[in-house]
Amino acid sequence: AIRQEAVSLDIVAEHGGGELARRAQGFEFPIGVWFPEERTLLPVVGEAAPPVPTPPPEHLELIGLIEAGGARPLIERGIVTGDVRGLEVCRVVDRPTVGNFAELNEIPPEMIPSREDGVVLEVGVGANDREAFQIIHGHLPKVDALADVVAAVTAYRNSDAIQHPLNRMAPERYLRWRVEAEPSLLGLVELRPVDPPVPRQSMKHTEPCVGHGIDETDRRVAVVFSSGVDLDLVPFVADVVLGLPGEIRRVIVALPSRDLVRLTRDLSALLARPVELLGL
Repeated sequence: AIRQEAVSLDIVAEHGGGELARRAQGFEFPIGVWFPEERTLLPVVGEAAPPVPTPPPEHLELIGLIEAGGARPLIERGIVTGDVRGLEVCRVVDRPTVGNFAELNEIPPEMIPSREDGVVLEVGVGANDREAFQIIHGHLPKVDALADVVAAVTAYRNSDAIQHPLNRMAPERYLRWRVEAEPSLLGLVELRPVDPPVPRQSMKHTEPCVGHGIDETDRRVAVVFSSGVDLDLVPFVADVVLGLPGEIRRVIVALPSRDLVRLTRDLSALLARPVELLGL
């Protein structure tokens, strides 16, 4: 729209209109969202961001196991995970029950997860890897299994490592980890991970992540990390800004310097609240 010198934008959406309308509120550029009802367009009202769930106490009890395996415990939107330099390597999940596997009678019994109720720490990078790891290495004690994965991931999650799938995944979270370890990279004195405004889709997608910190002038700061040229980045930033507590006065968008393209700068300039774009 802005490339065509439009002065407003109207979006007709059959799905997800509530989220689009909420994010539209974060822009100075006039954006209307509409739902098609036969030959009529109905205005869509912005829906509230989904609430952040609280993790069950029994999930929190496995944090010690994550730490013993060498991973860093991280709770995001109610999900307890362990990560290594921004890459998730384990996750606490509810153990399947007998009823969940009624349709799996063609699978060999030794490949069916335990039928006991409760929770379990699954080790691996992503859902498919966790499942495969359980089938192949299920005999290993959890701490030993996790330690092996942590060692493998650590070897590749650094700036000097050769190109490998383990350092190409979640590059935005690796940036956040770098700044957590060395906040002065962004002129901060501390940074900690916080929940994103919406649940993460999957580890296969590069999605922005968020941190809160304090800068060198003692101001509270929100930082959104991204990587690559992501057309959803600025709407995501608008969502983050809309949900910020009042004491946060400064918002930074941090991404690799090569990815600070004109499009991202132009879209950021349309936000109702100014943000700073910084390269790493």
